[in-house]
Amino acid sequence: MTANLQPYPEYKESQQAWLGRVPQHWPVLPNRAIFAEVKDREHPDEEMLSVTITRGIVRQRALLADSSKKDSSNQDKSKYKLVQPRDLAYNKMRAWQGAIGASELRGIISPAYVVMRLREDRNLPRYFHHLYRTPHFAKEAERWSYGITSDMWSLRPEHFKTIYTPQPPPEEQAAIVRYLDYANGQLGRAIAAKRKVIALLNEQKQAIIHHAVTRGLDPAVPLKPSGIPWLGDIPKHWDVLRSKYIYREVDSRSATGEETHLSMSQKLGLVPSSQVEEKRLVSESYAGAKLCKQGDLVLNRLKAHLGVFALAPQPGLVSPDYTVFRPGRELEPRYYVAVYRTPACRVELRQRAKGIVQGFWRLYTDDFYDIRMPVPPVEEQQRIMAHLDDDLSGVNATISRFEREIGLLREYRTRLVADVVTGKLDVRAAVLHLPLEEKLPTNVVNSDELKVEPSLDGKLDEEEM
Repeated sequence: MTANLQPYPEYKESQQAWLGRVPQHWPVLPNRAIFAEVKDREHPDEEMLSVTITRGIVRQRALLADSSKKDSSNQDKSKYKLVQPRDLAYNKMRAWQGAIGASELRGIISPAYVVMRLREDRNLPRYFHHLYRTPHFAKEAERWSYGITSDMWSLRPEHFKTIYTPQPPPEEQAAIVRYLDYANGQLGRAIAAKRKVIALLNEQKQAIIHHAVTRGLDPAVPLKPSGIPWLGDIPKHWDVLRSKYIYREVDSRSATGEETHLSMSQKLGLVPSSQVEEKRLVSESYAGAKLCKQGDLVLNRLKAHLGVFALAPQPGLVSPDYTVFRPGRELEPRYYVAVYRTPACRVELRQRAKGIVQGFWRLYTDDFYDIRMPVPPVEEQQRIMAHLDDDLSGVNATISRFEREIGLLREYRTRLVADVVTGKLDVRAAVLHLPLEEKLPTNVVNSDELKVEPSLDGKLDEEEM
């Protein structure tokens, strides 16, 4: 995709570390010369919008529909700020993480956010949308953000206006936007295709796991009704017990807080906090943190119904908001995690989670205790898991390969966008030979959402920032 792209003929020093050299004919101006801040309030009946890290500016109702979050906006929206198409908006606290974008929608956003409007109609907001969502600008926004801790850093409007930004001629802005629309469309479709394959492979995995953990490995074994609607028939020699007879809650607290801190990652499970690559660094208090031992089952009570639970890989500390369960009998811990993760049991977890609104559903201990589980002999539990390890190795390897390929495509896309919007590559000639391509909305061009059905685990990484 970049094979025929060349640098511009002449460059100059921008005097800005985040930009480096820019094309000779591109002016580099302070944002106060390009944007004017807008504080248009008293539009309480307008549609609520959200400024997100991964998708830019989106309708809040669409964001809430795809997640477990609730509407946290105030009932009185008279002070909310109006955003119009072509406006740029950003979250002061999260601009340095990418919570910034140009809007193609009309609506209102939090009064704590900032709305900027282009001073000249000839400038294209989509060019600045691409530019300000690059890692280069994120570092510059971080440099100008202030606060006591990283989770309190704020990019104030007066500091945004001080940042220097390139302003290519309008026709070049149009060429850049046209090229990136095409490139992002191609890359987004490639990523989406791989994600669909991963989804199909995960469905195959779930079917294999479900059959093994609910029926065992012997297809000729006599069956009996389990009495559990989501479980169906089970081998005749298996028992059925409530979870309270399999696990017991433990609530041991750290006296010093010096033990290894463990963080819950939906992808990685429960791992030392140092291994989790966070989108942001948040100071987390471990006052009153819970102790867990290797092999304990740790649930995030707020998201357990979404599959956010895991076995502790080692002794350590977990959030006091988590629940720690320890085996109350001899068992193979991985077997029970596999059962709790089956789609059928996940429905049971969701039905038992309680709360006023979906984003605040919690799976309480008594409700967890009441879930009935199949209980094969321990040796059979171990054989089942050993069989699954062997049977799924090929599927897991294929999924890992596709995930690596997706990661490489995302890295390539990030580099490509950054090189084009900062003038390291000249796309003026390339756009003349591009086929007609449907324009992508700004909330898609930096994302993979072309559109793949979400997994049963849901999407927990998207949030209004």
